[in-house]
Amino acid sequence: MLKILVAVDGSTHSQRAIEAVVRVQAQTKGLETLLLNVREWPLLQGDLPPMRYEEIEREQIRQQTALLESTLAAARRSGLEVVSTLAEMGEPATEIARVAQERGVDQIVMGTHGRGAVGSLLMGSVAQRVVHLAKMPVVLVK
Repeated sequence: MLKILVAVDGSTHSQRAIEAVVRVQAQTKGLETLLLNVREWPLLQGDLPPMRYEEIEREQIRQQTALLESTLAAARRSGLEVVSTLAEMGEPATEIARVAQERGVDQIVMGTHGRGAVGSLLMGSVAQRVVHLAKMPVVLVK
């Protein structure tokens, strides 16, 4: 069975990545898809009471859960049959590559925001870092 990890962030780019996997499924017998969302550590400035940190984390988890639920529903409506979700926290590129390795996926599929070369040189991109970190093929969908 072919195992594909799709990195999702709720953008139209990640929806296009799901659509690309649906096309692969039509040509493949036995496809297992993992939808992965990685939320970054919160950027907090100043001192906050401990209860405020907990509130922020709870809200981030709630948003991440809602994103994965809606993405899963959309993936199933698109035609994906064997699909599951996973929520992680950390630096997105590192976590995507780590989860892919740990889960033994055959391929990573993710959307790219299609920024120009200058933008990627100055800011970098998650997709670019995943390509360098992953030990399996990475398909970028624009």
